[in-house]
Amino acid sequence: MSQPLYIFDLDETLISADSAILWHQFLVTKGIITDPEFLTEDQRLMTLYSAGKLDMPEYLNFSMAPLAQIPKEQVDSLVDECVEKYIMPMVFPQALQLLAQLKQDNITTVLISATVSFIVKKVAKQLGIDHAMGIDMLVEDGCYSANILGVASYREGKVTRLESWLAEQTEIFTDTYFYTDSINDLPLCEFSQYPHVVNPCPQLARHAQAQHWPQLAWSPLTEQ
Repeated sequence: MSQPLYIFDLDETLISADSAILWHQFLVTKGIITDPEFLTEDQRLMTLYSAGKLDMPEYLNFSMAPLAQIPKEQVDSLVDECVEKYIMPMVFPQALQLLAQLKQDNITTVLISATVSFIVKKVAKQLGIDHAMGIDMLVEDGCYSANILGVASYREGKVTRLESWLAEQTEIFTDTYFYTDSINDLPLCEFSQYPHVVNPCPQLARHAQAQHWPQLAWSPLTEQ
């Protein structure tokens, strides 16, 4: 028997922020990132991401550099603290409501993000999302490296990763619903049967309008 599948992007879709930026801000407060120009460069790269022009390996070399000498276990512990204090408060109330309804209806959910998987998986667990995919980083000498393991879940890579995951499942999912804000996710929008755009970037909004995809306006708790 076929079942629906609900797939979600993370940043600016389920949360009203970018989890990688929040993570970097957190690392500054912890004294792990000490370069005063780091957050400025981070913002520059995120602007490229928003425009669909980011070189992901270049970004990961930059983003992972502060963690190069920190044991994986220590990083994972820091992620727990960051997710709880910085990321979870940014979840859209509408996202929480939808996820609660899907759980009640026993519908399978997937979080797929271009953020590193050691963050994505912890957020998914906190949100009660069944499965999570992010960019997997190779662990070398007990530390997370800047080298990508397998296919990066970015742009067309999200479709590749999702197709691989679907091939491993015993259930058959015919109706796929996908929620995103980003032009980077256009390939996955076109792959899914029912794309929904959440507070879309201008480029994605134009596609959504042309294709008659539902456009959702979600707002943070402070604006309710």
